[in-house]
Amino acid sequence: MADPLMSDEEDTAVAPESPVPTDYKSAGVDIDAGHEAVRRIRALARGTFTSGVLSDIGSFGGLFRPDLTGLTEPVLVSSADGVGTKLKVAFRTGRHDSVGVDLVNHCVNDILVQGATPLFFLDYLATGALSPDVAAEIVTGLAAGCTENGCALLGGETAEMPGFYAAGEYDLAGFVVGLVDRARVIDGRRIQPGDCLIGLRSSGLHTNGYSLARHVIFDRLELATDATPDGLDGAVGEVLLRPHRSYLRPLRALLAEADTPIKGMAHITGGGLTDNLPRVLPDGTAADIDRASWTPLPIFSFLQHHGAVPDSDAFRAFNMGIGMVVVCGAAAADVVLQRLHEAGETDAVVIGAVTSGDGVVTYR
Repeated sequence: MADPLMSDEEDTAVAPESPVPTDYKSAGVDIDAGHEAVRRIRALARGTFTSGVLSDIGSFGGLFRPDLTGLTEPVLVSSADGVGTKLKVAFRTGRHDSVGVDLVNHCVNDILVQGATPLFFLDYLATGALSPDVAAEIVTGLAAGCTENGCALLGGETAEMPGFYAAGEYDLAGFVVGLVDRARVIDGRRIQPGDCLIGLRSSGLHTNGYSLARHVIFDRLELATDATPDGLDGAVGEVLLRPHRSYLRPLRALLAEADTPIKGMAHITGGGLTDNLPRVLPDGTAADIDRASWTPLPIFSFLQHHGAVPDSDAFRAFNMGIGMVVVCGAAAADVVLQRLHEAGETDAVVIGAVTSGDGVVTYR
């Protein structure tokens, strides 16, 4: 008896279709683009190499031999940071050469406040689809920052992660390692009421407050990056992308003195003067700031006016024109100012004093 489920025709097996070949590039990762980016980066990084570098770009790890001559008890000081949403301005303008400078200088300043000078720098660049041209532009800025600060761009990582970042966007982070003799670490312990606070000027927003700045400029005012509105001293994109300053050069000589008058330093980043000054003040002290001692750059007045930003928020979101604060004894203030002026820091000014208190910064 015939099986009712079987066809009278001869049963033939159908071979499954062969899958379409898939490679890494079709999945979004272009290995060849990665090799081209490394080729360009290698030449830029080599230009920053100092005598301590013992390896080349492309090794699994970077080798560095520090010069410990004259150091009794060498201490390594390290820091890591990112550029934050300032990158959004770079994406808007299509300019990527300044964010690398921002990153290096920010990290160098962070270890400088403890008296350290940088030895080497590492970077991490992550993107959805790697563009060798953009990567080279970013690393050009990193190399320029390293050269300015006398440290080596020792290595880094470039990660291509399709689907993780929006088209044309990337993230950038950096890591610095510096050196200081333990006896010369600047830790703020000697700070006392009556000491002077000397402010070193910023070049602009540096790398903080950009979420608020972008909201005011691009969302509220709907300005284009090439617009030059009244109240700004340049086009929007140019003003917002002004590089974060390094304070190593003007402070190097003072820090190298056998009995440096510097008691403490504060890098004014996220949190502004309000939150960063207390980080170096010992217990039982506070800070009194004279707001009339300097004039903030136009960008800060512009943002406060058009964004109706209260003073309390402005002094926590922005550096308000002061990028670094040096603390010294009142008797040493004139000498410190003179040395800073001789080093080219002609706008350095006393902005206030250390007082007795519970770590709060007050403004008058």
